[in-house]
Amino acid sequence: MLSVCLLPWRVCCHGLESLARAERLDRGTPRCARGRPWDSAQRVSSLAGFHWEIRHCFPCIRLHAHPRSLPRTPTGLGLSEASDDSSCAKTAVRCCSCTASRAADAPTTLNPTTNHPPKPPADHRELGIAQSLFFASKYSPGSPLLLPNGADMFNKLVAFLRAQYTQFGFREVITPNVYKRSLWETSGHWENYGEDMFQVRGRGPKRDEEIGAEHKYGLKPMNCPGHCLIFAQNTRSYRQLPIRYADFSALHRNEVSGSLSGLTRVRRFHQDDGHIFCRPIQVGEEIRKTLDFVQLVYNTFDLGPYKLVLSTRPKDHYIGTAEEWDRAENQLKIALDASGREWSLNEGDGAFYGPKIDIILADSDGKQHQTATIQLDFQLPQRFELNYIAQEGESSEIPPEGSNFVAPVMIHRAILGSLERFMALLIEHYDGVYPFWLAPRPAIILTVNDSPEVLEYAENLQQLLSTGGGPLADDHTSKPTTTGYTACDITAAQTHIHVEVDTSAQSLGKKIIAAKKKGYGFLLVVGPQDVEARTSGLEMHSKHCNTQQLKKEREVNV
Repeated sequence: MLSVCLLPWRVCCHGLESLARAERLDRGTPRCARGRPWDSAQRVSSLAGFHWEIRHCFPCIRLHAHPRSLPRTPTGLGLSEASDDSSCAKTAVRCCSCTASRAADAPTTLNPTTNHPPKPPADHRELGIAQSLFFASKYSPGSPLLLPNGADMFNKLVAFLRAQYTQFGFREVITPNVYKRSLWETSGHWENYGEDMFQVRGRGPKRDEEIGAEHKYGLKPMNCPGHCLIFAQNTRSYRQLPIRYADFSALHRNEVSGSLSGLTRVRRFHQDDGHIFCRPIQVGEEIRKTLDFVQLVYNTFDLGPYKLVLSTRPKDHYIGTAEEWDRAENQLKIALDASGREWSLNEGDGAFYGPKIDIILADSDGKQHQTATIQLDFQLPQRFELNYIAQEGESSEIPPEGSNFVAPVMIHRAILGSLERFMALLIEHYDGVYPFWLAPRPAIILTVNDSPEVLEYAENLQQLLSTGGGPLADDHTSKPTTTGYTACDITAAQTHIHVEVDTSAQSLGKKIIAAKKKGYGFLLVVGPQDVEARTSGLEMHSKHCNTQQLKKEREVNV
């Protein structure tokens, strides 16, 4: 048998199965590998000694040949052995560029006993448009624009991380987006990372005073040099260490245009960047805590399994000596062994300033993405001449001569990595149906009719839920204004629920269908009876909620 998807056609083929499987499906409605019915089927007279049968469903065409022997294959078709059906000897398959080639012996995704094929993997780019999360513009390639729903989800991720920083000892800082070239030369980025940086120039009457390279600036691709400047502001003691800084500033990296994709590969992004300045004897404990931080966050989102990968010294474009790199790599190996988790080695893929532990996650299509990272750095503290007053008798592997000052060890860490990329993974992981606390569209109020009483009640209910309980109740410092507005409690602002109202003239059934398509987690239905009882009917559309609890509490008191 010969199975061929004839191209060119507008989109990719849906997959090919053996003729015997197609014949079994022919007992009902003939369907392609994704379950779409064949529009036509006809027997064609002999061609080159073979009987050919053409079957097609837009946008695919299949060409079957009998018997077992094969003619010379057309140009562009590859032959592979077929092992899942004895009625065919070989299969020739050609796919267009927008889909991966499918092995002839790969099991079909279609269950022959049902007319409903499995749902294809989620694509965050499609869901991002459908749920009004973000979009890409030709005026900002590689820099997606987050819409209100996407910004809401982004801010919730940031708020979640900030809530964890207290128990892990991080303090947040805010640093500039632009630094002079001389700073990047000190850190080594200009030499080793310059091609990936955006460069800008100063302007104004004082520009001439910035001689030579000093008038050149670079948009920051990472936060570590700025955090080194903060550490160097004051004299530090060993009693203050470890010092942990966190930063959510925007970063820019000049990625190749052909590699840009949705939220997973961008030029402007935000990273939950953090840096730990510690004593050499504290390195093992800090790495252990960071691995615990990663596990806590990824378990919260039910992500996994994730891989731990140790990336070692690059063959070129690195700073420091081989001995310093070996020492840093050994410390990371000890920390990984102590974690009790499996890990693998990725030789030559470390950062230019130190080895790193990368956390790798797969998306819905199986493509792997690096998210979290833990990097050990002995180089930047030396380049920025960072030091602290050492404890008497404390030994250091980097001792300055003639003083009791010791250079700290710097640990770079990011738990989510790029927040935009992590958002993309979550969108696909949850397939557009998110946990209530993370959902960009957590709830919507649907009115049964358009009577003034129902509309007013729906508006009051929306106000109550959206403001998290209303204005400051016990704060006497909040003064009323002539506009009638009062400041909301900061805790209420942090826990508010974005609730929308559908007061359109459509029937309730159509409103419910539309709300579910848009991904609302909860549907609150209000009608005349609810106005009298001061309640609201509740329907859940989130698979991440406790359904047993909701069955007990089907009404919301207002």
